Formats: sequence, structure tokens, C-alpha cells
Amino acid sequence: MKKILIANRGEIALRIVRACRDAGYQSVAIASEADMQSLHARAADEAFTLKGNSPLETYLNQAAILDIAKRSGADAVHPGYGLLSENETFAAAVQAAGLVWIGPPPEAIAQLGDKVKARAIARKVGAPLLPSLDDGAITHEQVRAFAEEHGLPVIIKAQNGGGGRGMRIVRTMEEVEPLMAAAEREAGLAFGRPECFVEVYAEHARHVETQCLADQHGIVAVISTRDCTLQRRQQKLVEEAPAPFLTNDQIDILRKASVGILKEVGYCGAATCEFLVTNNGEIYFLEVNTRVQVEHPVTEEVTGIDIIREMFNIAEGKPLPFTDAPVRGHSIEFRINAEDPWADFRPVPGKIKRMRLPGGPGVRLDFGYAEGDTIPPYYDSLVGKLIVTGRDREQAIERAARALGELVIEGVSAVTPLHRAIVKRREFVAEYRQEFGVYTRWIDVELSRLAEEASALRDKGTAADEDIAEVSMIEQPDGAVDVPTYRVGIKAPLSGMVLELCVKQGDKIARGDVVAIMESMKMEQSILAEEAGVVATINVETGSFIETGDDLMGLD
Repeated sequence: MKKILIANRGEIALRIVRACRDAGYQSVAIASEADMQSLHARAADEAFTLKGNSPLETYLNQAAILDIAKRSGADAVHPGYGLLSENETFAAAVQAAGLVWIGPPPEAIAQLGDKVKARAIARKVGAPLLPSLDDGAITHEQVRAFAEEHGLPVIIKAQNGGGGRGMRIVRTMEEVEPLMAAAEREAGLAFGRPECFVEVYAEHARHVETQCLADQHGIVAVISTRDCTLQRRQQKLVEEAPAPFLTNDQIDILRKASVGILKEVGYCGAATCEFLVTNNGEIYFLEVNTRVQVEHPVTEEVTGIDIIREMFNIAEGKPLPFTDAPVRGHSIEFRINAEDPWADFRPVPGKIKRMRLPGGPGVRLDFGYAEGDTIPPYYDSLVGKLIVTGRDREQAIERAARALGELVIEGVSAVTPLHRAIVKRREFVAEYRQEFGVYTRWIDVELSRLAEEASALRDKGTAADEDIAEVSMIEQPDGAVDVPTYRVGIKAPLSGMVLELCVKQGDKIARGDVVAIMESMKMEQSILAEEAGVVATINVETGSFIETGDDLMGLD
């Protein structure tokens, strides 16, 4: 390999550009029209424009990307994470074009990218699994029957893809139909495949995973565990390595299952095997991500292994020089997303007017944007990652609190205030396994209290920036007798695509009713009526892209 095309954008594209420079490869960036002045495009040796802005026109446009690879003279493609990274069709097309695919074989992606097939492989090698219904297309009746047999809650999951997309937890029988429809809709939008399956949902479980590397010579190395329990909407916000408070027996189960699954499919490249750990210590296999992970830096920090460089070496046919890696210290990653955590994590694209990044001992910054850059509404909300490392977990948390306090982002909302509150919470800052009280839905459940604590931190002056939104509820009147009728517009609170219109002209609605569902920056958002009234006009259509502030509908 001499010249590598990076089929991605943002912070991971910049990360790969830097790895190319370290290793002596030329780098080729691709960028949508909205991204042409982005950091990754500016940093690469060459940058080519993809016409348009929507993901389908640009970063998911296989023909356009392969055409750029040909024109640029690239001889290899690294897909990063998300987008086309787990698309076996694209991997095969890259190889058919005579290029090196820096990832697993297309056949392995097909087997493990389909969660149902992956579960069958896990079952074959003896990995522990939760009860599930995954033997083909599921119906509402089958889901209800499964829930009656195994009990509620159950979780509906997209059969393909990852990143928490296409997942819905069902807690009542009445929720089966609407939540199944929502999961299928989101899966189809995110992965182009709406198929879902259902499994028992483990309450109060942790999410742990293994970072694996496998070469072309049959060596599979498990180099670290990670804990990715802190999530919102089944999407990760905080990750750490190694996973804390695991016994040696639990680690052995994780390693054995991971190696068995990857060897079974003849895997090579970077992979992450994901598991649940229940509150009584039982371990269950979830899925395999056939790519580099967003959270790979925490493993790099505690092992000294450059995972992107190892992916290059594996693609070149070099054998892994290790089967294990000694772990030193502890590392925690905070995803800095352009979202308002106090408004249901609503994405907030826009211009970064000011950015002050932290420094000091143990701080690593993998950011895809700089001060003055504009975060477009078309892609995910990740601005960058703050990775903090210490000699042990206690020191890593101490350094994290300091670094989060130094971080300033103005012009867009960020989740930083939430992170600041988390690192002060007893359930997270635990010294013993019995005290470690976080679980995968902990943020969702504790959000109101975390908001209060974030507000208290701001009042005490412990937060250095101005990006903290006011954490308060504004009471609005419910209406009164003899109030004259007037026309108001329900405006889009964000830029994105209209997925569903939930009302029609003439409908009478109450304040707080869901009038539409939008998708922005890879997240679904319910649009609520701020006042009661009658729908007088609808100004948008399903599937249309609208900007922040556009009138969705008129209300009398």
C-alpha cells in the first residue's frame, strides 16, 4: 500500500490521516460540499469533493467513492466507523476494483454484521446468549407471544448495523406495535434494512466489550476490555478501559467467546465483541462490530498499541507481533456531541464561535472540528472526543473532572455539562464493585437529577465555559375561557428530514402532543406542539429536508 483513500469524515477521518502520515502512506480524503473546509479535508494530502450533502449522495455513494479512488490513484481504502464500514457489498466492490480493503473479508462482515447470523455463530462456539426470537421476519403476534413466554421487558433490535440505531425497549404489550414500527423505520433509514429481531431485555446490566485484532495467519488477539455502560438511547457517551470491577473468571469468559467467534468466521482486522454483564455477574453475548470503534483510543492509551496502524499492518499481510497486551493505567473517553442534553439530547448543528480545549497530564483530544467551523446538520453530532488517562481509575477521574472544567464550546450546545455531573456521581466514582451503580439506562433514568447537579456545578462556578443551557422548566398557561383564536406556527427546532407527520389538517391537538418525527444527525426527534389548537396548515411533506426555524405547520 502507498496511498490510502479514507471513506469517512470528521474525527475518525482525521485520525486515519494522521496514522497514514506516521506510517508513510499518502492520504486521500473525500468530503461533501458542506465538509470541504473541514479538518480532515485540510489535513489530507489530497481531498476530493463528493457532490451534494446528504449521506446518500456523498459518504454512502459507493460508485462516487470508487471513482475518486480510481482518479486519485489510491491503492487501498480505510472505511473508519459507521457509514460504509460494515457494508459487505462495498468491501467486495473495493476488492473487485483491485484495491486493498483495510477491514475484514466481506464474507465475515456479512456473517457478523447480521446480528441473527452472529448469534448463531456465537451459539455454535458456546458463547452465552439471552433468549431471543431471531429465526426470520417477526410479526407483532410473535413478539407478544415471546413476551408472554419470557416476560417483559423485551428489546426489539435492528438485525443489521449498530451504534444503538433501530432499538426499542418494550415494557407493555400496548407498546409492541408502535415501537416495532419505530425500530424498523430507524433501521431502514440507518442501514437500508428494516429487519428486526427480539430478545429478553436485561435490566440494570452493564455493557462491556473486548477489543480484538486478528491477522491473516490465524492469530486472534484480545488486547483489552472496555466498559461502555454510560449511554443515552442505547448510544454510548462515556467509555473506559480496562472495564472496571470484572473478575478474572468473567474476563476469561469474554476472551474465550471473542476468540471463538472470530476464529469461526476466519476473521482478520479490528473487531469489537460486545456483551452484557448483569447485576448478578452473568455474561451474555450481544454482537460483533466489524470495524474500528469510536472508543478505540482508550484501549490505545492503556496498551500502547496504535490500532489504526495495526489495521494497516494486517491489510499488508503482516503477522501480529502479540497475542495479548499488558494493560497499564486507566483511560476514560467522553464523547463531546453537539446536543442539548436537557432537551432530549436534541442535536444542535451550527457554527462553533469559540472553542477552548483542555490540556495537561493525561489528556488526549481527537476532535473533528476547530473554532470557527460549522457543524452541518446532515451527519452525526460528534464534535470530538476527550480521552483522559491516569495511573489508575481514581486518577483518571480526577483528571477528567479538571479537563471537562477547562473545555469551552460556544455557539452550539454540547453535552459537556452532563459529563461534568457524571464524574461527580457516587455511582460512577466507585472504589468497589458493590458501589459501581451505573447501567445502560442509568443516564436516561437519572437525567433530571443530573440536570440539577449540572446546574449546581454551574452556580458554584466549577464549570469554566458558557455552553451550559439553563436547566429549568418554563410553565406555560393551559389556556383560558374567551381567548381569541390566533394562528401560530410550529417551527422546526432543528435541521433534518421529516420522517413522519403524526397529524393531519383539521386535527385538534393538545400542548405536548407529538405532531411530527424528524431525523437529524442520525437521531430521531419527536416534535411537540407548544400550544393547543387545531391544525390549520401543513407546510412540509414526509421525506423532505428542512432547516431550523422552518414552519412545519400552522395552528389555530
